Amino acid sequence: MPSPTNNFSNNFLSATPAPKHHYWLAVIGVLTWLILVGVLLYNRQSIIDWFRLLGYVPPNAVITLANDDTMTPYTRHLFYLNRPQLLTSVTSFRLHCPEDENTIVLGCYHPDQDGIFIYAVTDPTLYGVQQVTAAHEVLHAVYARLTSAQRTQLDNELVAYDRHGLTSPLVKAEVKLYEKTEPNSVYDEMSCTFGTEIADLPAGLNNYYKKYFYNRQAIVAYENHYQGEFASRENIIASDDTQLMSWKADINSLEALLKTLLMSLNAQSASLNGLRISGNIAAYNQGVSTYNSAVDSYNEKVKQIQALISQYNQLVDSRNQVAGQLSVLAGALDTRITETTKPLTP
Repeated sequence: MPSPTNNFSNNFLSATPAPKHHYWLAVIGVLTWLILVGVLLYNRQSIIDWFRLLGYVPPNAVITLANDDTMTPYTRHLFYLNRPQLLTSVTSFRLHCPEDENTIVLGCYHPDQDGIFIYAVTDPTLYGVQQVTAAHEVLHAVYARLTSAQRTQLDNELVAYDRHGLTSPLVKAEVKLYEKTEPNSVYDEMSCTFGTEIADLPAGLNNYYKKYFYNRQAIVAYENHYQGEFASRENIIASDDTQLMSWKADINSLEALLKTLLMSLNAQSASLNGLRISGNIAAYNQGVSTYNSAVDSYNEKVKQIQALISQYNQLVDSRNQVAGQLSVLAGALDTRITETTKPLTP
């Protein structure tokens, strides 16, 4: 018979140890999750930007401005992120850029990369205004994303240049205006103004702007071009006004001289008439020659003043034409709110 002991022992199965790899899978999963969260946090701004640009197709005019300003990929990214709008209507433009209504504004940047608006100057004489404005406003977007350390370094360089290197009267006046109207944003405005309007900058500032524009001098050239349209006309007017003042003095002097000569001629004529009436013909004939010589001299002075008055009037017409051109150019940039441009309210 089979042994019962052997049959009893055969009813037991060997125990299998629990696998140990589940712990490490859990650790790997947590680490993966933490890494993923870290990557998302590190790239949070890039992800937000990606969503904000999703589906955005920049208009050709916006692409052209980015190309004209030689924006680097990062600068172009910020430019498109703000979905720039070019507005030809003062009323519409001012709805988006409601700064001081009595100040001429050509563009504005909304904080937190929330929009760039540019006044579309259509006068071909002022070609370049939009390019300079676009570069100025996108530099606001750049400044907004600087780290605290980067901003401190840039601000120090801007202040040093403002105090010891800035010579442009126009830019100095702009900085003074910013100090008055935007005292909390002066450094931000300096960074935009110096970068778009001044050709020669210290090495530190030049290196800063190289990160955002391949050829910053192209932007400065646009600035110089359209500012030159104003400056050349202002110089002509100033020169004409100087010449007109000189001619006016000459005319006044000649008028006074002619008045004196005419009084002398009238006195001589009366004397000659007296001699003729009294029958003193010899004295009369002797005086006629002197009188006629004085008349000839007087008439020459009359011709001289007439020619000078003609020159004066021609220059006045020419000067006023230039002044009219200057007025038109100024009007093309004038975005101040007036009764005719003020937005209607319900």
